[in-house]
Parts: sequence; structure tokens; C-alpha cells
Amino acid sequence: MFRDLLDDPDNYSSQPGTFLDVPFVPTDDAVIKAMLDLAEVGPNDLLYDLGAGDGRIVVAAALERDTRCIGVEIDPLRIADAMEYAGDTGVEYLVDFIEEDIFTVDFSEATVVTLYLLESVNLQLRPRLLNELRPGTRIVSHAFSMGDWKPDELLAVSGIKIFKWVVPAKVAGTWEWESVDGTPHRVELQQKFQEITGRAWKAGKVVKLKNTYLSGNKLALDIESGAGEVAEFLLKFENNSLCSVEEF
Repeated sequence: MFRDLLDDPDNYSSQPGTFLDVPFVPTDDAVIKAMLDLAEVGPNDLLYDLGAGDGRIVVAAALERDTRCIGVEIDPLRIADAMEYAGDTGVEYLVDFIEEDIFTVDFSEATVVTLYLLESVNLQLRPRLLNELRPGTRIVSHAFSMGDWKPDELLAVSGIKIFKWVVPAKVAGTWEWESVDGTPHRVELQQKFQEITGRAWKAGKVVKLKNTYLSGNKLALDIESGAGEVAEFLLKFENNSLCSVEEF
């Protein structure tokens, strides 16, 4: 699909001799709705659209979800079109478009990031998305994956894949706490994105770390201590530290 567009003059920046990192291809309205639904975009979010093109994702989120949005686009002519579109739809008070490179722009305040980029570009952005966005931030990509970072959710709309990731907290390491009866627990965790493995101890004895589930800054653990007894814990992390533990 994109290869056919490489010779299209619309995919060159208005700056002479500059080719855009990603060819401009408008996103279908049904796909936009599915992306916003999948990310559960709402009025309390700040959405960044990286490679905003003509602004249609940004405008749709502002118009239909009352969401504050920022579109990042390197081509000033596209930005002019997007701003005009936002004005025509009456959402200019909710949106902003900035002329900047997606690889250097500060998007750390985003609660949602939308992408319609090539997989190679997603992979270049991936370290920044993981390290600069707050845990729990939702990322939604039209058509292209993030390599071996598996999506938390995946759906198809008219044959087009839409990927969703939730930025995971960094939880690898050794963590200790006491259960409600005062019994000490310890886990040693390894992490690959949102996938968690490791070992567990209860009162100094090795027990089985049965299930793990990481979403944003919350890690659910099932610890089996024998005789079919399973304790469920919810660990919450802030700033790479364990800040609270709930037992169920």
C-alpha cells in the first residue's frame, strides 16, 4: 500500500527536497472511531497524534469525545489544512497543531497516543514511548505493530488491524511486603514489556508464582503456597518504586 505512494508528490514536504518519514494516507472514518473506542478516549484525556496529516483523528476526538488534542506534523501545509478543518468544525478551542519532528517532540504529558506510521517508524519511536510516557498511557496504531512488543488488545475493522498497548511500569527487580497477617512476602521479577515472570517466597520459603498480569502501574500476582491455597495481591508502582499492596 505505502510502496505505491512513494512517487506521489503529496508525500513530499512543502520544504523543497524533503521526503516525509511516512507517506500521507488518510484514515477512514470507521477506523478512526474504532481507534478512539479501543483507546477509550474521553474528555479527561490529552491525545497526541504523531504524524497528524490533515488532522482528522485529532478533530474527530475533539468533536465526538470532547478531548483535548495535539497533532504533531512536520509539513506546514498539512498543519494549515488541519487548522482550517478544526476551525470549520468548531473545535479549534480544543486542538492544537505543532510543526515538529515526531522523533524529537515532547509528548510526555499524553494520556493517549495515536499512530498511523510504518512499523519501522513505530520501532524507532518505541523506546521513547516506553520511557517517556507515564505508565497507563494508551497507544493505538492503525495497521502497524511494534515488533515483539505484543499488543494488549488487537481488533480488525474492514480487514485493517488496530493495535492497542498500555505503557507498562518498570517492575523488574526484588520487592518485599507483609500480608495482612504480617507474613513476609518477596518476589524477584523479570520483565519483557508487560510480560512478567519470576520467583516468590512466603515467610522465607519458596512458593509458586502462579499468575501475573501487568497493566500500567498495577501488577496482579497470584501466589500459591501449597495445599491449593492461593493469595492474590495487587501491587501498585510509582516512579519505579512499590508504593502499595492490596491483598484479596
